[in-house]
This record gives sequence, structure tokens and C-alpha cells, in this order.
Amino acid sequence: MDFEIISEITDIQTIARGSSVRVRRYLNRTYGRGAWRKMKGIAWIQLGNEVLRAELHWYEAHGIGRRDIKRKRFLEK
Repeated sequence: MDFEIISEITDIQTIARGSSVRVRRYLNRTYGRGAWRKMKGIAWIQLGNEVLRAELHWYEAHGIGRRDIKRKRFLEK
């Protein structure tokens, strides 16, 4: 991650789950088998000296937690 999450992630939604998660094989090999879901949400992040509101995407599974958090786009302040 080239940024730091400085607030709680809100407006969390599931984008894909089960066999719809395209990188499920990679996730199972890297982090362990689980019921993987691709999620999205909104949070305030610190990117360098700036504090911005951004949409984040990540994968998560019960017992494993959030993995591979990515910043997708910036939102208006």
C-alpha cells in the first residue's frame, strides 16, 4: 500500500463472492483456503501529505481478514 487508512471504512458492499472471485486460486495459495469475497468501501486515506476520501477495494475471508487493499478512485471532499 502506498497510502495509510486514517478512518473507519464505511459504505461497505460485497462485489463478488464464491466462484465469482476471479483470483480465488491466488488467494487460496497465498493466504489459505477460505470463503473469499471481494469488497468495496469508502474511507479517508493519507497519501503523502494529502488527506483524501477514496474508494477502496479488497478481498476478505472469515478467519483470515482483509487482504490486498487497493485504492480505486478519489471522491470529492
